[in-house]
Amino acid sequence: MDITEKLASELNIKKTQVESTIKLIDEGNTIPFIARYRKEATGNLSDETLREFGERLIYLRNLETRKEEIIRLIDEQGKLTEELKKEIEKAELLSELEDIYRPYKQKKRTRATIAKEKGLEPLANIIYLQSDKRKIEEIAKEYINPEKGVETVEDALNGAKDIIAEIISNEAKYRKKMKSLCFKEAVMTTKANKDEKSPYEMYYDYSETIRSLPSHRILAINRGEKEEFLKVKIEKPEEKIIDFIKTDIIKDKSSQYSDILTEIIEDSYKRLIEPSVDREIRTDLTEKAEEKAIKVFGKNAKQLLLQAPIKNITVLGFDPAYRTGCKLAVIDKNGKLLDTSTVYPTEPQNDVVGATKVINELIDKYDINMIAIGNGTASRESEMFISDLISKNKKELYYAIVSEAGASVYSASKLATEEYPDINVSIRGAISIARRLQDPLAELVKIDPKSIGVGQYQHDVNQKKLSESLTGVVEDAVNSVGVDVNTATPSLLSYVAGINKTIAKNIVEYRDKTGNLKTRKELLKVPKLGKTSFEQCAGFLRIFGGKNPLEITGVHPESYEKAEKLLTKMGYSVDDLLKNERLEKIREDLKSIDVVKTAKELEIGELTLQDIIKELSKPGRDPREEMPKQILRSDVLKFEDLKEDMILKGTVRNVTDFGAFVDIGVKHDGLVHISELSDKFVKNPSDVVSVGDIVDVKVIKIDTDKQKVSLSMKGIRQ
Repeated sequence: MDITEKLASELNIKKTQVESTIKLIDEGNTIPFIARYRKEATGNLSDETLREFGERLIYLRNLETRKEEIIRLIDEQGKLTEELKKEIEKAELLSELEDIYRPYKQKKRTRATIAKEKGLEPLANIIYLQSDKRKIEEIAKEYINPEKGVETVEDALNGAKDIIAEIISNEAKYRKKMKSLCFKEAVMTTKANKDEKSPYEMYYDYSETIRSLPSHRILAINRGEKEEFLKVKIEKPEEKIIDFIKTDIIKDKSSQYSDILTEIIEDSYKRLIEPSVDREIRTDLTEKAEEKAIKVFGKNAKQLLLQAPIKNITVLGFDPAYRTGCKLAVIDKNGKLLDTSTVYPTEPQNDVVGATKVINELIDKYDINMIAIGNGTASRESEMFISDLISKNKKELYYAIVSEAGASVYSASKLATEEYPDINVSIRGAISIARRLQDPLAELVKIDPKSIGVGQYQHDVNQKKLSESLTGVVEDAVNSVGVDVNTATPSLLSYVAGINKTIAKNIVEYRDKTGNLKTRKELLKVPKLGKTSFEQCAGFLRIFGGKNPLEITGVHPESYEKAEKLLTKMGYSVDDLLKNERLEKIREDLKSIDVVKTAKELEIGELTLQDIIKELSKPGRDPREEMPKQILRSDVLKFEDLKEDMILKGTVRNVTDFGAFVDIGVKHDGLVHISELSDKFVKNPSDVVSVGDIVDVKVIKIDTDKQKVSLSMKGIRQ
């Protein structure tokens, strides 16, 4: 297989793009670096495409390595033919390759191997090839051997049947045909395994073709089966499968071999092929469903990480609770902890007066304008308390509901202990909630991505693949925003291209010892940060208040000379980037640049020049500022206030295969089913909405008993 051609065809890109990208990956460049600073070489492939490219490259290389290994193993057995070699080389899937290799694998003792030990293989070959015209019983008599345990004709025939059944079950083309028919026609049926209520009741008597089963349903059924609520069966087109095998094997339906071979084929199918292919089909379905779920999770996580920060404000973090009290943490505009407290406005104490006094004192003392309320236990009651407090306070105050998914995981982590060694674990949650509102990215990178609350069956999927995918998502998010090297935590720095956890720690230690870094080049003094790491990370790190204004942009040091030449050509200097009135003029002049002509003059790629122009137009900009802003509230909406046809503004909290969950300010997020997302047909909800989007929705159904609300975005201009 030509891997280059295969990748070009699969990703619909040019062969030259594939060759350049493979070279860059093999040289040890990181995906964020390639995506951002090697656009000419890749033909401007996005980070998502490059990650998919990297995964497929590893898979295809592993496939080629396995092919070579299988060819060697079969050749060592003296069974390799040209035809078999071609079949192996043609295989495009690891599963297909293993099916071809199956007959040549060293097996455990089976009924067939025992029969071969009894000397019955020649008899099996006669029956399988249907070549001998004598009666089967006469032929079988010749293989009676009491010393080897073959005492009768029946013993000999049964042993021969076992050998043929295994030959049939090992034939790759039968398995391939069976899988193909199953993926077209087979139906998955599920029944209740125990008569009790569960989240899987819709599957207690359910059936659907496996061809049309969506990924979330496959994962739900798998979980229901694992928890022993469901019995699952795949109903296959059995007759078609057996007929296909019979047509291929039986030469003459009227011969004496027809009945015995039919019996063997049916036994091979039921006893050997079906259970094995059943497992393979379930594995294939699960892997595809997991892949989809991981992609959905990754997309949601990236949107959550890239939510707009709320800068330059002091925030009161409010972590709701009942008996143990609501924890408070005051965080200044730079993320520094100023004060903590605990209040008891909820049951059982209901100390609203005392809690109001404490919070009002904190608001006055630290000039607080914003309260971040966690959305966990007692969130609803806390929101009502805060809303009432705001209505009675003369100061302009707002609150926002913040997802506290993973806050408890962070609070008890080693990292939180290092950050706040003298602060109680329970208070750390309130700190995290406040900081999530100020800078979601910087705070959420401290938490295992699986715990940030935007998944779909994330605990049921392959955890290694999920971790790898989410690490990539976090890297892409961090590098697309850029990181202030003089304020970033080791957690944030460790996701920058080319920087591992050790280097991140070393940067912070160097910074603490020598003071703020003044230039990117100073990074080369950090222990273990060599030239290779510097090349990968430099463009993603920002140095505010340093010696070179280009270092607050994403312009890579390798392009400083070109950027300076461009500014000089326009009549400016790099220092003008920091002067507002000059910057306005630079922006205007940059709009009229002839990219093709200027790129040639500067001897630089057009894509690189376009990126430099973009960076010079908005030095120090935070791309997240263009994302939808958090909804800020001052009053509360009760579930009882909801009425059908009511139009509300809400925040998309999670996107799944079947729709989107939207926070409209009541206790539970409302569901906009995929069929209610748009007036047009929607194949994939993430084509219409993303986590963090602010949307208008209409209430279409209210279930008071279950406290659930169904929403629609149809007919509403967004």
